[in-house]
Amino acid sequence: MKSIAALVLGLAALAAARPDVDDMFVNMDIKQRQTFILKLLNHITEPVMYKDIEEIGYNFKIEENVDFFTKTDVVKTFVNYFKLGMLPRGEIFTIHVDRQLKEVVSMFHLLYYAKDFETFIKCACWMRLHLNEGMFVYALTVAVRHREDCKGIILPPPYEIYPYYFVRADVIQKAYLLKMKKGMLDTKLCDFYGIKKTDKDVYIIDENVFDKRVYLNEDDRLRYFTEDIDLNTYYYYFHVDYPFWMRDEIFDKLKVRRWELNFYICQQILARYYLERLSNGLGEVTTLSWNKPVRKGYWPWMLLHNGVQFPLRPNNYVLVQDRNINAVRLVENYEMIIKDAIIKGYIDINGKRLDLVKAEDVEMLGKIVYGKIDNTDFDKFRIDAYRFLLIIMKSVIGLNTFTPDKYFVTPSVLDSYQTALRDPIFYELQKRLCDLLILFKKRLPCYTKEELYFPGVKIDNVVLDKLVTYFDDYLMDMTNAVTLTDDELKKTKSDMVFYVRKRRLNHQPFTITLDVMSDKAVDCVVRLFLGPKEDHFGRLIDLNVNRLNFVELDTFLYKLNTGKNTIIRNSIEMHNLVRDRIMTRDLWKKIDSINDMRDLLIKDLRNYHTGFPTRLLLPKGRVGGMNFWLYVIVTPLKLVDNIDMNIFDTNRKDLVRDFRSTILLDKMPLGFPFDRQIEVSKFFTPNMKFVDVVIFHKKQVCDMKTRWDRWVMKNYNMVDRTMFGKDDYMVDVDINTKIDKDVNLFDL
Repeated sequence: MKSIAALVLGLAALAAARPDVDDMFVNMDIKQRQTFILKLLNHITEPVMYKDIEEIGYNFKIEENVDFFTKTDVVKTFVNYFKLGMLPRGEIFTIHVDRQLKEVVSMFHLLYYAKDFETFIKCACWMRLHLNEGMFVYALTVAVRHREDCKGIILPPPYEIYPYYFVRADVIQKAYLLKMKKGMLDTKLCDFYGIKKTDKDVYIIDENVFDKRVYLNEDDRLRYFTEDIDLNTYYYYFHVDYPFWMRDEIFDKLKVRRWELNFYICQQILARYYLERLSNGLGEVTTLSWNKPVRKGYWPWMLLHNGVQFPLRPNNYVLVQDRNINAVRLVENYEMIIKDAIIKGYIDINGKRLDLVKAEDVEMLGKIVYGKIDNTDFDKFRIDAYRFLLIIMKSVIGLNTFTPDKYFVTPSVLDSYQTALRDPIFYELQKRLCDLLILFKKRLPCYTKEELYFPGVKIDNVVLDKLVTYFDDYLMDMTNAVTLTDDELKKTKSDMVFYVRKRRLNHQPFTITLDVMSDKAVDCVVRLFLGPKEDHFGRLIDLNVNRLNFVELDTFLYKLNTGKNTIIRNSIEMHNLVRDRIMTRDLWKKIDSINDMRDLLIKDLRNYHTGFPTRLLLPKGRVGGMNFWLYVIVTPLKLVDNIDMNIFDTNRKDLVRDFRSTILLDKMPLGFPFDRQIEVSKFFTPNMKFVDVVIFHKKQVCDMKTRWDRWVMKNYNMVDRTMFGKDDYMVDVDINTKIDKDVNLFDL
């Protein structure tokens, strides 16, 4: 009887600890889940303004709901951190501080190992109320991207969640002044300060990417590329999908080559940066050296929400100083260990020998450089290579001169994945790491004629449209950067909407037509690469030197038929590209008005989290034209084992999958055939082709600068347009010479 009574009391206590399931959680569909996530991430620096989130968060007790997590130890770990004191709200979060990394990983584990969506949401509501906003956004973002019951949920872009990482401080300051004045405009100063109010009461503030006040060196001419919000979002989402700290068992089988992909993405970003440098007459990216001053400084001109500025790094900055000499020695020693392991062909970690000999061992090399090696036999010994290598590299370079303590940190732009690409030294650092991959690949044999040749297949012809780039304007919603009043918190929305007007690189849509002859019906992989032909001095670049400068434009699977095959690839529809992301406020309205959420995902939001910006597919080029190589190769499909091809059927609404590379279906290495040293006498085969292409840059007809050397605002009709789901989303606004007499006061 005592045991029965104890059981009854235990069930009663459990029922009391976990309230009855709210009606809102019963059979919650994808639309309702989507709306709830958007509410959790709206105005994250403000107090919670949604009553349902507040009520759920206050009523949920983590320690009383341990049984509703698949791993109870993650709850105990998090509670221990919480009792010790975690990073307070209002402070700046960076994953590169060891204590903050452990805390945010414990938050992720709590969200990831929740048994059901109800527990997940209740836990998230509790975190939104009690924990640091930066850590909450990071943990929730990673959890949504990895939980099965969150497939199909669209996250707000990071530049709308936290605009401080993407918008200059002077622009945010103007928004605050407008807010303080309740929208009152001085019409005489609007032209001078670059402020416009539309008919729909939207305030648009100009951010001039060509403002030379922030220029410290010639690399600042590339700010239009390095500070592009979509490029930085691409890099941030890649980290979210493949965090260096995450164990392999959390990933699904489509992400088994995560470390090789990590190497490849970094190498591709580096190559794409080099193409942009050539377009501006700049030379190759130098490799970072600890023993020489960093010649190129960087001035972010950004202010965080707590008033702390991102630090400035002056030109000719000396890296090795008394405060970081030990960190530099540690980095150099660790790099030497990795190089020695590559040359020997193996490395010993925790008494276990890991080979670095075969082509597939690149995965192990990537784990050593970017990740961590865990030995299940010796759990107390762990090599967190990334934290000892790249994070310490960044701490040496960054100007975190204040000693990080429990709470307060002064991060540099390198310490956030949303801002790392802005700093020119990032590319020098990545080149130093990519040199390890190059050294590994040099030990592998060159591809033979048999490995490159596709019997019976020949590329007969390649035809391209004229390639033209230009600059256009984009309006980014930065309303979340401005504090809400009490009345606005009650209404759960801001009375004033602020957009920032950014100048960005774009290109005219183009198509590539391939004529491929085949003597049989066969599955194949088609790869298209774009690379430079000449260096910044106009000299032809040797192919073996140039092979790592080729950027993968498109890679796709295709079924060849017998005879002539005409393959047409449109620049908008190439693999894993994303168009302009819809503003979250517009997404919210669209979700309320549609019935089929999955139809929206397939048609308008494809590659939303994984895609590379389609605008940046081509480098800027030059006004008179710039010479490039287009390289095309068709190879037989060598399908990896145990893969269900149906998951890549994008027309199936019962599956919600987004993937970064169909090439992961092929057993060939990423970057094939440019990933290894080229034996020129054995390289060229009929199933590949080099084509001369020229990229023209349309001379900028800027509607911002007047003959009085002042900056004015024009053509704000873009604000009334929905940027996705239309065929004219890439309309050339750059040469729109429509005159607006109401803007320039001197023309009145």
